[in-house]
Formats: sequence, structure tokens, C-alpha cells
Amino acid sequence: MTVTVYAKPRCPQCEATKRQLTRQGIGFDVVDVTADASALARIKAAGFLQAPVVMTEDASWSGYRPDLIRALVKQPHQVLA
Repeated sequence: MTVTVYAKPRCPQCEATKRQLTRQGIGFDVVDVTADASALARIKAAGFLQAPVVMTEDASWSGYRPDLIRALVKQPHQVLA
């Protein structure tokens, strides 16, 4: 499973999301949307207006969502949102 976290510096929700993913043993890539204008444009085009944005092959959401992160561990191929 590929997990990408679109985040920005000094973002408490972004840091909490990364900590929870790490705690759950889920590997992830981080994209800094303040340094990557095309990534910022992609997530805005997808309708997201707040960081972090978490994307997998089957799901995507914004904000700190520990419930959805835990669901990734239990059912990694289920559509979550």
C-alpha cells in the first residue's frame, strides 16, 4: 500500500497524522505543499482545502483522522472515504 501525506511545516494536524501513521507501523511519503506548487495544485483540484491530505490507492481524506489511519491497518484495501 502506498500512503502519501501532503503536509506543511509547523502544522499540528500534519505532525499528529505522521506520528499516528508511524505508531501504526504504516510507511508513508511526505510531500511539503509549501515547497511543491504542483502538489498543492493537485490537492486543491481534488477539493482539499486543509492540511494534511492523506492519499492511498483506495482512499483520501484531509485533517487528522486517527480512525481512518487505524482502518488502514485493519483493512488496507477497503475504500475508506
